[in-house]
Amino acid sequence: MPPKKTGPEQVADFFATLDHPLKTAMKKVREIILSSDDSITEQIKWKGPSFCYNGDDRVTFNVRDSFILLIFHRGAKVKDSTGRGRLIDDPTGLLEWITDDRATLKFTSEHEVDQKRPDLTKIVRQWIAAAG
Repeated sequence: MPPKKTGPEQVADFFATLDHPLKTAMKKVREIILSSDDSITEQIKWKGPSFCYNGDDRVTFNVRDSFILLIFHRGAKVKDSTGRGRLIDDPTGLLEWITDDRATLKFTSEHEVDQKRPDLTKIVRQWIAAAG
């Protein structure tokens, strides 16, 4: 039995076999997330790249036919955040809140990724710090 692949190997395999019109945009998003904090690691979870901090998933790709959805969360297990309000303040207005500690960010083009690069970096850093 071959050894289990590392997270980066899993993600490299994902991209090597991916046939999607936004593949280049997804690679850019991956690079933005990984460069936001040196402590971020990656693996495949829920059939897409997922980015971890201290071993817990924090940002996960949800790949759709015509867009990319990033899911910002606090890991697989529900954590009590009752009464605390939203996990971060989002001055960019880009996040769509699902619950106070789960949000999404949608990209529909490579150009949009390029435009939102500074805001995505800021959101990832805030999210990692708050969800720790």
